[in-house]
Amino acid sequence: MVGAQAQVFSAAETSIWAHGGGGRMKDVDGAVWDKRELVRAWCMRRTMFLVPSADLAMFVRGSAQRAKYALESEYSESGSSRPLDRLLDDVLEVLRLPRTRTQIAEELRGSTRYRVRMKAGGGWGSRRAVPWVGRGSLSLPVGYLLHLLGAREVICSGPNSGTESTYVRADRWVPRWKDITQEEAEDELLTRYLAAFGPATLADYALWMGVYQREAKVVWARNARSISEVEVEGKMKSVLDSDLSELEKVEVYRPLVRLLPYFDSFLLGHRSHRDVVGEANHGAVYRGQGWVSPVVLVDGRAAGVWSQARAKDGLRVSVSPFSKLSSAVMSRVREEASGLGLFLQSPSVKFAVL
Repeated sequence: MVGAQAQVFSAAETSIWAHGGGGRMKDVDGAVWDKRELVRAWCMRRTMFLVPSADLAMFVRGSAQRAKYALESEYSESGSSRPLDRLLDDVLEVLRLPRTRTQIAEELRGSTRYRVRMKAGGGWGSRRAVPWVGRGSLSLPVGYLLHLLGAREVICSGPNSGTESTYVRADRWVPRWKDITQEEAEDELLTRYLAAFGPATLADYALWMGVYQREAKVVWARNARSISEVEVEGKMKSVLDSDLSELEKVEVYRPLVRLLPYFDSFLLGHRSHRDVVGEANHGAVYRGQGWVSPVVLVDGRAAGVWSQARAKDGLRVSVSPFSKLSSAVMSRVREEASGLGLFLQSPSVKFAVL
């Protein structure tokens, strides 16, 4: 999977079920909050992912280039790196313990070095007021400071404080923390990407990472000896050398049906998804403001969208096929819905076709 997209945390949990099968949501929660085997952090495209704690350095260091763009832009705009570097150092010191954005701002205010004010800028078009921290001509929202920190350090989410997320240094949160260099992280992350999404192109990889192709090309070139080109429907794409023999021998037992949740990684790994989602249904899956709908996947193709509603008396799964599905496929879709009910530990599952 190379991480589960976790902008919506429940979607990340469901992605783990959809790709791995078995288990219960409480197992995922326990792995995140009790055992700390999984951790939520800003990674590829500087969006939130749920990833194995043991691989956190690889994910964050390997995807740091996008944050570096932003940091270099701030340096250029201010004409000096020193004030911002000092502020980031102070934020990092606050993050020795899990802190909300508001708590970060208040602790910085307490140092008397900074001024704090509430100002619009909540992200995703939100106009809600969020804390900004400033000194002299420098003034930035705390959330943006956390983004900039990704160019230098590894931070992750801690436990919620009420309705607010907290953030904390990885070396203070992850058991047996082990850091690696950015180059090591980039090389390993490219290998993981091709293992999950190959055959793919350099453009696919750059988009998935959220970087310019010139930076992606440097990483790709360093690993060229372990990458082979293959022809896919008349187009040249790349896979890992080590995966070639398995791809040549693989057999798929059909129908293969999965209920993929919002933002599932399978739908975010390539520049074009026309081979997965047909042109006529593209807008039903890839919606405005970056929303990716839950998808009924049949033999690697989007065959419809679906939704779930949870209540005390059970789970309701509703499916909207793009075209009529065979009885064999519908039977597998119902099995998937039942499996989701087990994962959510729902007392019952009601199924509907819309």
